[in-house]
Amino acid sequence: MQSSAFGTTANAKGILLKNATGAGAAGLCGCEDGFFGYNRRFVMAESNQTSDLKEFQLHDKDTGSADVQVALLTRRIEHLTEHLKINRKDHSSRRGLLKMVAQRRSLLDYLSKTEADRYKNVIEKLNLRK
Repeated sequence: MQSSAFGTTANAKGILLKNATGAGAAGLCGCEDGFFGYNRRFVMAESNQTSDLKEFQLHDKDTGSADVQVALLTRRIEHLTEHLKINRKDHSSRRGLLKMVAQRRSLLDYLSKTEADRYKNVIEKLNLRK
């Protein structure tokens, strides 16, 4: 049994299979010209995420300072908190959230001991203290 309109065929046992022609056979539905998505060059768009991080960077290529890490962790914590409001039984994500909060806490402790002015600046910008 073959049906070209629906893209299905039946094998010898009568089980319906998807049409095995073109990009659909390799699981590439929606890919144009048969190129894999991971073969294309990745270009990071200027988003609000990258523009927000620029105010915490100490220099142009700063990605690892405590200020930037705290800002990234805060964004991830907020995102995961919203996820957990919807998915209350997602305990593995809750564990990850607690680990992120502890990591942010230790980075903030480090900043408060070494660079008090940077600590106050980060706290103020991220609205972490009330």
